[in-house]
Amino acid sequence: MKTIYLVFFILFSIPVFAYIDPGTGSMLFSLLTGLAVTMFFLAKNLLLRIKSGFSLKKALTVVDGARRQRLVIFSEGKQYWNVFKPIVEELSARGIACMYYSAGEDDPGLAFESSSVHTRFIGVGNAAYRFLNFLEAEVCLTTTPGLDVFQLKRSPGVQHYCHILHTLTDAATYRLFGIDYYDSVLLTGDYQKKDIRALEKLRGLKEKTLEVVGCTYLDVFQTRLKGMIEGRRDTSGNVLVAPSWGENAILRRYGLRLLEPLAKSRFHIVIRPHPQTMIVEKDAVDKLMGALKPYRNVEWNFDTENLDALSRADLMISDFSGVIFDFAFLFNRPVVYACFDFDKRPYDLSDIEDETWTFRAIRILGSPLDESSFADIEHTLDKVLGKDRREIQLLKDEAWAFRGQAGKKTVDFLESLLEKTAKGRSF
Repeated sequence: MKTIYLVFFILFSIPVFAYIDPGTGSMLFSLLTGLAVTMFFLAKNLLLRIKSGFSLKKALTVVDGARRQRLVIFSEGKQYWNVFKPIVEELSARGIACMYYSAGEDDPGLAFESSSVHTRFIGVGNAAYRFLNFLEAEVCLTTTPGLDVFQLKRSPGVQHYCHILHTLTDAATYRLFGIDYYDSVLLTGDYQKKDIRALEKLRGLKEKTLEVVGCTYLDVFQTRLKGMIEGRRDTSGNVLVAPSWGENAILRRYGLRLLEPLAKSRFHIVIRPHPQTMIVEKDAVDKLMGALKPYRNVEWNFDTENLDALSRADLMISDFSGVIFDFAFLFNRPVVYACFDFDKRPYDLSDIEDETWTFRAIRILGSPLDESSFADIEHTLDKVLGKDRREIQLLKDEAWAFRGQAGKKTVDFLESLLEKTAKGRSF
């Protein structure tokens, strides 16, 4: 009875204008959603059992008068379409039924036309998560981390959750418990298995199915590059600043201490904040934009897709962002990374004793930039532009498996999952 009072107290005491923070305030959302989902499925299953003569099989396949979905893809928005595009195209080519749900109304994937792949916009933010938390499907594929940790809850109506990595970095660079509760994870390279297995053992988790399929979005970029590279002028004067987000990212850590010396250099500077930065740190970015407005050689880039910005750059400055590998592997151009003590605490890698592949690889292919070098940054970057880059190919072979085949490999795996569900086997 005390629990019921507590739930009602929360429901009726919080103002409707309260903001739910994605990291901490989601506890409230989780509590209310968990209660609603539990009650919904208890009531619906009871009703379905009565209607179907207590047939469990029918109760699992009938949803509001229609059969449940076999395969569902959930995308957070247009920025992930290149991840899913080769998969959706391959599903359509094979005639495999799929429902593509998106939380972005302007997602290009919603315009995809196929007799077997259907699309639907399900709302943004909590509206999308409410929809997904009542989802019924045999397999759900998504890039969204934090299943059963933040707003995305494991629906009792979904048999198998599959996560596809959308970066070449280790899975342990996700925020804490990022992929702990997924049933399977699709990887870009074999090296990503090590940290996942270490976390499973440490946390007493059931082993997930790990499948190396390659990198779908890099396959998409690779097919589009020829014209971009052929039409590009070789200026050796464009520097792309492309950081990650959060307390370890260079915009938060250094700000104008790094950007002002760059703005005073001879280079054309393109600053491309991580999309998440514009959600959680927009005020800070606005201040930086205001301070750098007098410099005509500074350009800010907020394009949904980063390929154009990457193709125009002669050199990249970053931190621990996976975009480092996109740039190096696609264009074979130099990378400079900010050198500092990385705070592991918000990330899964805080529980990993050995150095992860991500940081080892960044040191191999990139050149370090210490804060003491900011004042003479033009000279530092000139030296990096002349550096040999033969080591990039070795890391590329390690990280980007099955180049050009990721869509096919992913659908091969999904098809095997669907075959198992059809035969009633667990996986």
